[in-house]
Amino acid sequence: MSEEIKDTNETVETEETVVEVDNKETVETEEEVEVTTLKPQKKSSRRRKIETVEPVESEWKEQVVQIRRVTKVVKGGKKLSFRAIVIVGNKKGQVGMGVAKASEVIVAIQKAIADGRKNLITVPIYKTTIPHMITGRSGAGNVVLKPASQGTGVIAGGAVRAVLELCGIENILSKSLGSKSPLNAANATLNALRELRTFKDAASQRGISMKQLLG
Repeated sequence: MSEEIKDTNETVETEETVVEVDNKETVETEEEVEVTTLKPQKKSSRRRKIETVEPVESEWKEQVVQIRRVTKVVKGGKKLSFRAIVIVGNKKGQVGMGVAKASEVIVAIQKAIADGRKNLITVPIYKTTIPHMITGRSGAGNVVLKPASQGTGVIAGGAVRAVLELCGIENILSKSLGSKSPLNAANATLNALRELRTFKDAASQRGISMKQLLG
């Protein structure tokens, strides 16, 4: 009987050991599962940087003097279009006028700006005014320009004022005579500015020095 009891004890011990091993395996596997579930998935969040470029301001300024609807008689009837007069200048002694026609106002202005940049003139400026008095003519329009002292300002109106301001003249006296058309007034002003001469040019043409000219 004692031997049988020993055998049974041995079997029980072996079973217990097996059960313990099985429990350890199951615990280990459960721990592994928990570790895998706790790891969060990292999402790559990258923000794109958008670079903005500021537009560069041009030194040329434009001013629309007149927009007028004109008609042209053709074989099929009348053709309507728009005429734009634009003054272009950089306020540093260069100015020009452009005239263009088109079926739309915006297209006419763009064409007039391009035409004005092709017809630029250089104006001699002496201490924010003109060197001497001069009269300009265009058709039936006459414009008289006189130099003025510091602080006078631009005494002009309409197309004459637009031409003088975009040219860069700050002090001047003017009087428009004859035709009141903006096109004639602007052309007469440009004619007067084109004929201006500096003191150096006048002295060289006369064959004298600057001291003799200015007295």
